[in-house]
Amino acid sequence: MTALIEDHALVGDMHTAALIHRRGSVVWQSFPDFDSPAAFASLVGAPEHGSWDLCPTAPDAQVRRRYLPGTLVLETTWTTHDGQARVLDLMPHRAPGCGNPQLIRVVQGVRGEMQMSSRILVRFAYGKVAPRLVRHPHQFGGDRYAALAGPDSLYLDSSAPLSEHENGTVAAAFCVRAGERQVLALSWQPSHLPAPPRPDPAAALESTLSFWTDWSARSTYTGPYQQEVHRSLIVLKALTYAPTGGMVAAPTTSLPEEIHGKRNWDYRYTWLRDAAIALSVLALTGHLEEAADWRDWLARAIAGDPATVQIMYSIKGGRDLPENVLPHLPGYEGSYPVRTGNGAAHQPQLDVFGEVLDAFHLAEEAGLAPCDDAFALQSALLTQVETRWHLPDAGIWEMRGPERHFVHSKVMGWVAADRMVRRIESGRATGPVEKWRTLRDAIHADVCANGYDPVRNTFTQSYGSAELDASLLLIPLVGFLPPDDKRVIGTIEAIQSELATGDDGLILRYRTAGAVTGADGLAGDEGAFLACSFWLVEALTMIGRTAEATTLFETLLSLTNDVGLLAEEYDCVARRQLGNFPQAFSHFALVSAALRLASEEKTAARDEALGLDTAA
Repeated sequence: MTALIEDHALVGDMHTAALIHRRGSVVWQSFPDFDSPAAFASLVGAPEHGSWDLCPTAPDAQVRRRYLPGTLVLETTWTTHDGQARVLDLMPHRAPGCGNPQLIRVVQGVRGEMQMSSRILVRFAYGKVAPRLVRHPHQFGGDRYAALAGPDSLYLDSSAPLSEHENGTVAAAFCVRAGERQVLALSWQPSHLPAPPRPDPAAALESTLSFWTDWSARSTYTGPYQQEVHRSLIVLKALTYAPTGGMVAAPTTSLPEEIHGKRNWDYRYTWLRDAAIALSVLALTGHLEEAADWRDWLARAIAGDPATVQIMYSIKGGRDLPENVLPHLPGYEGSYPVRTGNGAAHQPQLDVFGEVLDAFHLAEEAGLAPCDDAFALQSALLTQVETRWHLPDAGIWEMRGPERHFVHSKVMGWVAADRMVRRIESGRATGPVEKWRTLRDAIHADVCANGYDPVRNTFTQSYGSAELDASLLLIPLVGFLPPDDKRVIGTIEAIQSELATGDDGLILRYRTAGAVTGADGLAGDEGAFLACSFWLVEALTMIGRTAEATTLFETLLSLTNDVGLLAEEYDCVARRQLGNFPQAFSHFALVSAALRLASEEKTAARDEALGLDTAA
């Protein structure tokens, strides 16, 4: 089975998530949390590393998928000459601290009849540990098997008869006819506890649909591309860890940025930058509760010493994320190594202070109630900018080469000071505004003097470098310079020219060095970075090239898979998605670009109504 990254869909319960291939196989799931070891790891290994197949026995069955509107319930419809059936995949929503993860698969007959097959192979510890299988006595409601190993147990309940096979596979074969239903459900439980109750699939489906539709109805976004925006917002919500308010960058590890390459990283953690920007777009679309939860998570994670702030934490706020390799897994399409943990956790990345303070600013502008404790935290973070902004760092892209004076990092230091000054000027707080104005002006002058190439009329990736970086597109977006400044226009045009991947308008985040080790400390290449391409949409909109921006935005939307999901990158040659999936960075950049286009559309409509000459 060829399994492209974009062949997968996501279901989750805001504690953990599963990736399901379009042909019905669960190929990735960690239990009980996003960052727990996977019990299904065939996505980065082979079938023997754990999977759950559920599909028709007919090899020629046609398949189409969708999410039920406004939800994370996946509907897969199978059609053969003899009949049609659909499968609903869901993970029931559960309140923090209540219940354990369940993956429920409901098979419904629609027309005629269809022979179906379920085969489940559990392998704990990322495919390394085979469990002991225990068959429970048959009860009213179907068969049950338990898979037990160490601290973990998984209970498989089936309304159809189950059978155990030699390699540890538990299988079911059944025929579903129009109007009939069969249900299979998998429940995780700590192995030392008694067996969990059998799931109630009807109640689980009803409560899950109700949760997601109620949440989606809170969105205030009414602009263009509503379907794509609302799907992205649901993805961001699904990647939020409900017990703490942290958000994973993606639910997977080691999906490669280059097929057969080594740029494979574990993204199941909370990056301050990613979560801050994601929570900003959630707040701007009416979801203030998530912003408040993340603010509380941040205060706990940083604890009493902002001087030791990390760029990422575990979803529970933990600091220790040691990077290791799993040698028994061959990697997605042989892209080795497969990693857990992330060594970038302790890098100095000075831009994160600006992203965090900008997120607080945007959330409060959107209606999040100010908080004295939050302002004290923000003041402490700005103190770190005061003492460290002039130092080199690893930059937004977590370069593993020498630290440098990255222009984007300096710009975001300016953002940190600017947002605090604006907060005081608005009367929402008091503080040493003159000192912070002086800091803001000093950073601005330094960047303009050392990060700009007047000969090429462009800002550069770092001081003294001729390289470009797509993060420079954020200069007008964050207000560092106005969009009509010639330096801004020159930078946008240089990035379009020098970082383009082809004629479709997509761009790289920076140039890599191929087989040799580049400035980022890594060998190999990568695909077009989707978030950067969405930034280009925003930048083009801001300089008045809205038609071009809209064309690029719609090109990017065409790269989403059949259920609206995006990975981190895109291979413009092989025409396929790359990187961990689905990626929060890509989805919040999509929403931000849509908000920018919607704002421009409203402005143009207002100007037309007033009879203003917008071309002037």
